[in-house]
Amino acid sequence: MEIWHNPRCSKSRAAKQRLDDEGVEYTERRYLDDAPTEEELDHVLKLLGKQPWEIARTKEPAYPELLEHDRAKWIAHMVANPSLIERPIIIDGDSAHIER
Repeated sequence: MEIWHNPRCSKSRAAKQRLDDEGVEYTERRYLDDAPTEEELDHVLKLLGKQPWEIARTKEPAYPELLEHDRAKWIAHMVANPSLIERPIIIDGDSAHIER
């Protein structure tokens, strides 16, 4: 199991704490410091069953105002600006979900 974590985010901290409380073994990925590759983000999006614009944080300064719904362009933009990726994402084998 892996959690894409931002320690400054209260939802992310709460999700990590829940995993700790449950005694779950996981790898913490601070994705702002260790951004996913385009391939990794594409894979996680497929696990989530989402398009990149569906998990984008719209209030981030890097949010693309006029970027058309081109999956490859969005993925490249999100990899270059990982703060756009909604958090936390928990990946467990062949499934993933975003903690809300």
